Amino acid sequence: MATEIERKFIVTHDSWRENVRETRHYRQAYFGGGGKASFRIRIDGDKAKLNIKSATLGIQRSEYEVAITLADGNEMIDHLCEHPIIEKTRYFVEFGGNTWEIDVFEGDNAGLIVAEIELKSTEQVFALPAWAGAEVSHDARYYNVNLVKHPFKSWPNQGA
Repeated sequence: MATEIERKFIVTHDSWRENVRETRHYRQAYFGGGGKASFRIRIDGDKAKLNIKSATLGIQRSEYEVAITLADGNEMIDHLCEHPIIEKTRYFVEFGGNTWEIDVFEGDNAGLIVAEIELKSTEQVFALPAWAGAEVSHDARYYNVNLVKHPFKSWPNQGA
């Protein structure tokens, strides 16, 4: 079984931009349903993947990915998935010997910036950068699948 161990934090300021090593733009959308898992299509440049992730709260979840054709991915996003879709730019930042992924959301989620770090174990110790604010790993509002139905722009006080 594939397992993802990930911690999420609100980004408090832009000093992370000094250490960006790679940038990618993502378009992703979710199939309806819910229940025990989320089903998503993600377009990353000229690649597309189908992703299935367990719908459990916390830092450790089951996750599976399968590559599909770009044409199939775009067609599924346009015709089979819920809208609005998630659009974001992901910045890969090195800090403390780890790679952090900073997601700057667009569209209905503009203004939301979240940092994620993937870990090898739930007990892994890591350095927390100054730009990483409150941890939101256990707050389901910050899961991309939930940002489709309840986008950041609709949150009282913009997620405060």
